[in-house]
Formats: sequence, structure tokens, C-alpha cells
Amino acid sequence: MTDTDFAAHGTRRWAPGTQILWRYRENGGDAIHICRPVTVVRDDAELLALWLAPGTVCVRPALADGRLPYEEPLATRYTAPRTVRLSPWTGPGILSLARPGQPWSVWLWWDESWRFKSWYVNLESPHSRWARGVDSEDHFLDIDVYPDRTWRWRDEDEFAQAQQDGLMDADQAGQVEAAGRDALASVVAWGAPFRDGWEDWRPDPAWPVPELPDDWGRVGSARRVPSA
Repeated sequence: MTDTDFAAHGTRRWAPGTQILWRYRENGGDAIHICRPVTVVRDDAELLALWLAPGTVCVRPALADGRLPYEEPLATRYTAPRTVRLSPWTGPGILSLARPGQPWSVWLWWDESWRFKSWYVNLESPHSRWARGVDSEDHFLDIDVYPDRTWRWRDEDEFAQAQQDGLMDADQAGQVEAAGRDALASVVAWGAPFRDGWEDWRPDPAWPVPELPDDWGRVGSARRVPSA
């Protein structure tokens, strides 16, 4: 399906087993700086579930000198010159769960023996769909949620630094904080997807590891979607 066909027919659903791209735009711009080839687990009006398999070659941000962003001191982490690099996803895979229009997704983490470790609430813009995948923009602030239903905020320092560096204005930051409170309300109430048993899910062993296409950075037909 082309981008034109996708736009003409509105929202189209992907069948389980379909390979698509899960991408993030750079903050403050439209270029893609994260791209993960993934397999669709479920796609309907309630949920998009995506599986990132170990060993998948992904696109990730890097500093111009080759280091990863977290290796740069926080004060210059978002102002130092950047590029992207290709690297395989190491360690266990990730299952990402996103509800249409919701400004966060929930990722599930396991260890190498499939012992469930935690959920990770990634605050981000609602996914915008295009013919070959979904695009979003990361909003720095995150939440860890554990099987005993405890939780903690994560990356508050990066959230504050991003605002200081002009990657997020006060209005958008307020929307992100509101989204975080809504996500926490779902955690406290133990609503979806935490109550839904996804920690017992396993990928189909017949699924091949998706390949990264050469045109992974192309601009899809989907438009940027506001945070809330």
C-alpha cells in the first residue's frame, strides 16, 4: 500500500505478523532519529501492540563523535552535535502497547529467561499512522511500574534539561505532565494494559526478525499529532 492509498482509505489495520516501522521524530524537528523494524502483534480500534525482536537492526541517535547521548554530560546532552547510527537491538525484546490517541505507550521488559521485570510508561505524542508504520515524538519523562504495583518517575532530569534547552515550551511540558498524571491514574487503578496479562505473552517463533529498509527515514503521509 502506498502513502496515497493509505491516506485515501483512512485508517487501515495491519494483520498480526505484519512487519512495520516504529519511528520517533527528533525533538524540535521532523527528521526521524529512531527507527525500529517491528512485528505487529495486534492492531484494532483499542490497541496497537508491536514486538521488537532481539537482534533487529535499528536506527538510534548518536553524538557526532560516535558516542551515545547518555555518555554526554546532561548540560550539553541535547545541544552537542548529533547524527544517527545503525546497531542491533541487544538483550531481550520489547513489547510496546499503544492505545489510539493516547499520549503514552507501555513497554514490557523481560530478562533473557522470560522472567517478567517491569512495565515502562513512555510519555510521547500519540502515534500517527502511515502506510508502513507509526511515528511519534518522545517526551523525555517516563514511569517505571513493577509487578508489585509500585512505581517511580524516571528521567525527570532530562525532562527539565530539554525544557531549558528549548526542545519543549512550558505549554507542551504542562501537557506532558498532565499525560503522566493520567498514566499514573491508570497504574493506581490497575487498569489496561497492566491488568491484561500481557506479561505472559510470547512471540510466535515463526516470525522472522524484520529488516531495516534503506529508506527508513522517508517522510510518511502522517502529520505531526499534538501531545494532547
